Amino acid sequence: MISFEGVTKQYPDGTLAVDSLDLRIEDRSFTVFVGPSGCGKTTSMRMINRMIEPTSGTISVDGRDISTVDAVKLRLGIGYVIQSAGLLPHRTVVDNVATVPVLTGRSRKEARRDAMEVLERVGLDLSLATRYPSQLSGGQQQRVGVARALAADPPILLMDEPFSAVDPVVREDLQTEMLRLQADLKKTIVFVTHDIDEAVKLGDRIAVFGTGGTLQQYDTPDVVLSAPATDFVASFVGRDRGYRGLSFRHGDELSVHPITTASEQDAASVRLDEGQWLLVVSAEGRPRGWMDVTGLEALKSGASIADSTSAGGSLYPPSGDLRQALDAAISSPSGVGVAVDANGAVLGGIDATEVVALLADQRRAEDRERGRQYFEKP
Repeated sequence: MISFEGVTKQYPDGTLAVDSLDLRIEDRSFTVFVGPSGCGKTTSMRMINRMIEPTSGTISVDGRDISTVDAVKLRLGIGYVIQSAGLLPHRTVVDNVATVPVLTGRSRKEARRDAMEVLERVGLDLSLATRYPSQLSGGQQQRVGVARALAADPPILLMDEPFSAVDPVVREDLQTEMLRLQADLKKTIVFVTHDIDEAVKLGDRIAVFGTGGTLQQYDTPDVVLSAPATDFVASFVGRDRGYRGLSFRHGDELSVHPITTASEQDAASVRLDEGQWLLVVSAEGRPRGWMDVTGLEALKSGASIADSTSAGGSLYPPSGDLRQALDAAISSPSGVGVAVDANGAVLGGIDATEVVALLADQRRAEDRERGRQYFEKP
């Protein structure tokens, strides 16, 4: 457990970075510090490994005041991932990952062997092990950064806006990878971001920091979205927090309806009336795009499939949530969301009105359950 008790950080010029922070982070939890620039979230995280010393108050790890622990020894037992990975440019990927194990006394041969296992665990091709950081993409560098932090198997992992420098597609992949790793490794993770969507996706609990270094709210993502503790939190999480909150509602009861599909080879032979849509699929059954009457006429006139179809919206995956279902429906040019199986093949269509109806049903069930619990109180 990591605990902050009355922790304040004030710089010599009078700047108050963190103000009287009281916080308890449970073992094996994924806690996200979120807030605008200059709110103290990074300062708070960096005080955990003593890269910044508090002005007052106590920070403890597993009940021990970290100010009594040698700072170097403390840091060797805490993984640390920063923005843009911070890799050593003159060392190969495998030697970057082996850095901390070697510093803690492992032989270079053993450290490299273990580093290869960690690289594989974070989803990197082992052929990259002998490359240098400059030869990697941004996403690959960040994976190496995560691997290096995990190499010594630390119980605590600190992550300072690690994915903010990569493009949105790579960022989403890295977020998914982090969730997979945490499910497997069960580390105590403290993750800093300014992106509330990233916080909601990753965190078991979210600590929202406000201006002046004050903790505004510390709770589960669904509570932060549905019941902001202060006006600042309500403003920070945004007006569409209700939409974000749909990600905590399962879509298991949604109906998946048949939709008209055709392969790229057979699309031209399909007959469509005005207002109807055809979903063109690959040989494996994966969606390629939607086609209406205008697109079908263009295809019959010699246009390519790419020029005849409209890009599809997002896809509704197996065991998806209501946010994914509604987004799939409203982002689709046809107004029908596409549900796919684990291999990405089309299962059928999702109706947006049914998503909203299921949300209403779930809320009514929750209201009934709250009423039942109230009357059963002793």
